[in-house]
Amino acid sequence: MRFLALIVISAAVPASAVDFVREVRPIFEKHCYECHGSKKQKNDYRLDIRSVALTGGEEHAPNIIPGKSAESPLFQFVSGMDEKTTMPPKEKLSSAEIDLLKRWIDEGAVWPEGVDVAQVENRLDWWSFKPLTTNHSPACIDDFIRAKLDEHGFKQAPEADARTLIRRLYFDLTGLPPSPEEVTRYETLPYEKLVDDLLASPRYGERWARHWLDLVHYGETHGYDKDKPRLNAWPYRDYVIRALNSDKPYTRFIEEQIAGDALYPGTTDGITALGFISAGPWDLIGHAEVPETKLDGKIARHLDRDDMVQNTLGTFCSLTVGCAQCHNHKFDPITQEDYYSLQAVFAAIDRTEVNYYPDDDSMRRYMALDGRRQKIVADIKALEEPLKQKAGEAYTALSKRIDGAADKASSANPNAKPDFGYHSAIVKEQNTVKWVQVDLGSSMEIQRIVLKPCYDDFGGIGAGFGFPVRFKIEASDDPEFKTGVTLIWRRHDATFMNDFKNPGLTPFETGTAEDDGAKGRYVRVTAVKLAERKDDYIFALSEMEVYAAKNGPNLAAGKQVTALDSIEAAPRWRKVNLTDGIAPQARTLEDKQRLIRERDVLMLAQADAATRQQLQELRKERSTVDAEIAKLPKPGKVYAGAIHTGTGAFKGTGGESGKPRVIQVLKRGDIKQPAKEVGPQSIAALSGAFHDAYQMAGEGESARRAALARWISSKNNALTWRSIVNRVWQHHFGRGLVDTANDFGRMGGRPSHPELLDWLAVTFRDDLGGSLKKLHKLIVMSATYRQSSDKSESADANNVFLSHQNRRKLDAESIRDSILSVSGKLDLTMGGPSFQDFIIEKPQHSPHYEYQLHDPEDPKSWRRSIYRFIVRSQQQPFMTTLDCADPSMRVEKRNESLSPLQALAMMNNGLVVVMARHLAERVAKERNEMAAQVERAFVLALSRSPAADELAQLLEYSRREGLENTCRVILNLNEFSFVD
Repeated sequence: MRFLALIVISAAVPASAVDFVREVRPIFEKHCYECHGSKKQKNDYRLDIRSVALTGGEEHAPNIIPGKSAESPLFQFVSGMDEKTTMPPKEKLSSAEIDLLKRWIDEGAVWPEGVDVAQVENRLDWWSFKPLTTNHSPACIDDFIRAKLDEHGFKQAPEADARTLIRRLYFDLTGLPPSPEEVTRYETLPYEKLVDDLLASPRYGERWARHWLDLVHYGETHGYDKDKPRLNAWPYRDYVIRALNSDKPYTRFIEEQIAGDALYPGTTDGITALGFISAGPWDLIGHAEVPETKLDGKIARHLDRDDMVQNTLGTFCSLTVGCAQCHNHKFDPITQEDYYSLQAVFAAIDRTEVNYYPDDDSMRRYMALDGRRQKIVADIKALEEPLKQKAGEAYTALSKRIDGAADKASSANPNAKPDFGYHSAIVKEQNTVKWVQVDLGSSMEIQRIVLKPCYDDFGGIGAGFGFPVRFKIEASDDPEFKTGVTLIWRRHDATFMNDFKNPGLTPFETGTAEDDGAKGRYVRVTAVKLAERKDDYIFALSEMEVYAAKNGPNLAAGKQVTALDSIEAAPRWRKVNLTDGIAPQARTLEDKQRLIRERDVLMLAQADAATRQQLQELRKERSTVDAEIAKLPKPGKVYAGAIHTGTGAFKGTGGESGKPRVIQVLKRGDIKQPAKEVGPQSIAALSGAFHDAYQMAGEGESARRAALARWISSKNNALTWRSIVNRVWQHHFGRGLVDTANDFGRMGGRPSHPELLDWLAVTFRDDLGGSLKKLHKLIVMSATYRQSSDKSESADANNVFLSHQNRRKLDAESIRDSILSVSGKLDLTMGGPSFQDFIIEKPQHSPHYEYQLHDPEDPKSWRRSIYRFIVRSQQQPFMTTLDCADPSMRVEKRNESLSPLQALAMMNNGLVVVMARHLAERVAKERNEMAAQVERAFVLALSRSPAADELAQLLEYSRREGLENTCRVILNLNEFSFVD
């Protein structure tokens, strides 16, 4: 009985609770940590940290639901309850282990605090995310550098000689070599005078703009498959140069590029600076040819916003945010929600062309007038809409007829067939002469010529596409029009658009200039002032008809056509189209105006007298405003980030008045798996003042960008101020205080001189007022910068601690500009459209940029390299060989390589060969004797006189091979391409 009683008593005692440390954690260690531990976190889930294991982390629903094992995904996975997912994939849990986990969860999943295998990492505990420190006892750059050198037992090199410093400063601050006369002059003046003069030079902005454009991956073609030219990118380049030369405070420099239209309205810079947002590559096919409703269109626009986000945060804050597309950043305090909130900032923005005026007064005048016009248009619409509704189907039918929808082709496009006409090659100069002629087969009497214009949708030009502004028509029996030429239309010296209405699709018809008519086998139309296409110029005609009598047959029908040049892109454009009898047919302008008046009468018939009077006054006021706008200077266009109002596949958000797109977190970055919708925000862990800035910015799309700009430029954003001073330091020493200038996160480097970095950031922000010129001066005036590049025995191998200055290879632009400069051919004209050192072939589809066809003797290409047209897909071979930046990538630091290709390019490139000849011609004019000529070329190139043995060798070579070849040798000396 006693035995039975004991059994009964023990059965009544409940089993002890499952112990997490002793019983559960060993199961996790054995089966789970390999995939969900400290080294790997599949699906961003880990079981070695309590907070993540029990909650699922920031992105996922809980996998463990205390008290409910059957509802806990973790238990469903390991027990086999979930048929789709079984964990772990290899060695399954035993039935005893499964039972233990079930009991543990049902008992409340008790996981004591402080027993995690791994500790939660504080991702803000990193040097770049901490506030700037200001309690530094050293008062200048050299104190910090010397302290670090002393710490490591290194000595500082002595100061470089005056000539070396002059040449170093010229290249660092202007990117150009000093002339011999400038070297002589500044050797006798205080060093500070040279610094001040170079910082005041317009060449300074051109030099440092190149560094900035590398960083923001500026280019003048779209990139991707077609890589078409981006002809209005250059105003952004000019903005950067202008901002640097005017020493614009860095805060404003940031804010203008992100939200200049919102924060600085009525300013030219506030618009042109927005070229920053659109500086990178753009998928023409994915945007312009695929609508946003299609999957490929969604992907293209997602990648476009990604480029905007990465460019902004990478450029100004040196943060890598792109990997948070798919998951929380593995190392830095950036969540996936942060990333998509940053995309939401740019959700209404596309890449498009924006009008701007050349001066702030015109910009302010235009904005005031445009605001007034928009108000008038809105008031007119509010009055007209109810009247249109009352007018009903009759009004709708007239609208369709006006738009062309009721035409036979059911389209506003009047091209019944695709055979548009003849189209000349595209050129950049409007006054380029083009001609096309018809061979009538034999010499004939000519009484009348009819020229029919083309129609094309390109750039919205439509009717009259390519019709010449100024032209003449002639006849001759000589196919080369050298003899026996009869002028048929004599007023070719008049500007067509001023003397006549825009031809639209109305044929241009003329009789002969002579009373007795004209005669000839060949009829030629010569365009002497071309039609504007889209920042370039062309000549196009749909049809040429020739008549011997008023009602006679067309003598040109089907006849042979020749031309100076022609775009042969059948069936749309080709020479034979000029005489094929096919021309676009459309309602005349008068017919269209008649229909518009008829529709207006119908609408106004629905209004009472007061409404009609009100509409009349509003329309009159709109005409007045339009006339005032027309008096302003012709606006320019800049390719920028803005609301796109176009048509076709690429409509942007303009049709919705700039309403931002809905942005959702994408699971694993997959556009097909949208999840939580997010609004605009910065990085939550670092956000600070973003919310307040957003509230202050007001309504509209631009408020988002304004808030981001304010957050980035805030005095409390330590990343911003550390980033820019590090970038400037890097370009003066060849290496930044942080060697990973684009990555201040945990995967980047640590600062070699953290105290100096913070001191520079605080000094730049607070004491120098964000003046980049003052920052440059602070650095180049230091003894550290002025050191010799000669290494001492105690120098550190990689010069991390700056025991001497770094000898550096000149970048590609400085080498090219120096070649032009010493030869006397450098054109210092600033600003405006870029010069092209290539010829474009197949411009209508995927252009081929043929650099080998360019003539290096073309003076238009002798400008500074900053004004060179930058192609993404086919980079300039000479510049690329010299380590020029790839414009499709954000380049914070260029490669510095030495290769046989560079030696071959410097010896044989066409530009070098041509400029060696010009250098020889220059020194031959400046000096009489050969020895003096060789010495002069040497001094021009290297900023120093040759030693006796150097001069002797060069002179001997010159006597044997000629002065031109000697100049070519001098341009190939290592010293020419390096700066000490």
